Amino acid sequence: MKVHLVDGTYELFRYHFALPSHVTAAGREVAATRGAMGTVLQLLEEGATHVGVATDHVIESFRNDLWPGYKTSAGMPPELLGQFGLLEDGLAALGVAVVEYEADDALGAAALVAAADPEVEQVLICTPDKDLGQCVQGDRVVQLDRRKGIVFDADGVREKFGVAPTSIPDYLALVGDSADGFPGLPGWGAKSAAAVLARYERLEDIPPSGADWDVNVRGGGELAVTLREQFELALLFRRIATVETDAPTITSVAELEWRGPRPELVAMGEQLDARGLVERAVKLADRRF
Repeated sequence: MKVHLVDGTYELFRYHFALPSHVTAAGREVAATRGAMGTVLQLLEEGATHVGVATDHVIESFRNDLWPGYKTSAGMPPELLGQFGLLEDGLAALGVAVVEYEADDALGAAALVAAADPEVEQVLICTPDKDLGQCVQGDRVVQLDRRKGIVFDADGVREKFGVAPTSIPDYLALVGDSADGFPGLPGWGAKSAAAVLARYERLEDIPPSGADWDVNVRGGGELAVTLREQFELALLFRRIATVETDAPTITSVAELEWRGPRPELVAMGEQLDARGLVERAVKLADRRF
């Protein structure tokens, strides 16, 4: 079997900005929820059997205590923020497992559990988020960008970022992550970070003096000084960028098996003006079961 783990936060954002507004008779914006539920249902229609979705239902986390600029719900359109819980309710009615925790950690932890199951052929983490590249393991745990139809195995991560999956947190510590709200270190860019980490892999293993680097990087001396002077900050950023694979999520792949929609999906379809989603789910269940 294959296990699909979907970044529900990404899907909500994607459909919020990609679809026209859809306000129900009750005055609630639901377009993003309809889009996200539709794409999860499409995954099932394409043959997926074990699916889990994680959303940032509560966006703030322990990382906000480490770095005040870490992503928060501040400034998020209220009509989008109000759909996180709605999506979770809709997915539950659809019969899809909702993995509750900060999305990146939930996906990473669930992927680790699934990968340990000998009956699992492959785990696909469905998100383009670069943070999740660190969870890729060979071709057993891969990252799938469904919008572009691209699968990133370990070699794909190296080709995209220039570093191994295990070095992604160190890479982000140096270059920063605007989506998560931390800047990285001054002067360090994607090319310099990739070149240095491709050689040394971890921040601790980078020689303090640029004169001792055996990799040719433009401005290496200045970059080495920056890293040496701001090393503790780099470690902090790496901590923020590291996926918590021991997060409390699933305990068994069986929790992710789709067994058809629940009766409450009918009422949810009415609430979302999405009777078509209900019909699709029922037809799929009739064919499969």
